[in-house]
Amino acid sequence: MSLRERIETEYKNALKSKDKTKISTYRLILSSIKDLDISNRSGPDKKETDDEDIKKLFKKMVKQRAESIEIYKKNNRSDLLEIEQNEYDIISNYLPKQLSEEDTKKICEETISKLGASSIKDMGKVMGELKKNYADELDFAKAGALLKQLLNK
Repeated sequence: MSLRERIETEYKNALKSKDKTKISTYRLILSSIKDLDISNRSGPDKKETDDEDIKKLFKKMVKQRAESIEIYKKNNRSDLLEIEQNEYDIISNYLPKQLSEEDTKKICEETISKLGASSIKDMGKVMGELKKNYADELDFAKAGALLKQLLNK
């Protein structure tokens, strides 16, 4: 079952159970996927939207929600915080689980030693290797910060 089909099924289930939070979140997701379909059909590189495109969209949506959650926490907006947190939880369920901070650090260290990286100048090379091998599992914001620490020693 494709990612799109899973989402549509979950949306139908939310409608049946009358779960307002899930219904609005799934409508938001489906609307974003339709926008992605439209942008993929227009322009020079016409293509069908696949699961990888949807995963990229979800990563962006999760990142936006995480930023909003931080802002709402700082401003004590628990009403908005709850909505964003629910959306964040639902969307992140469709993404592969991110590795922990500890595992991320271990992978970064292994990649640095494997490539023989020694300075911050090698960061691009290391990031490229990480993206090639761990595209779905790593949070690259964390990995970037870790790499800066490790390569600045």
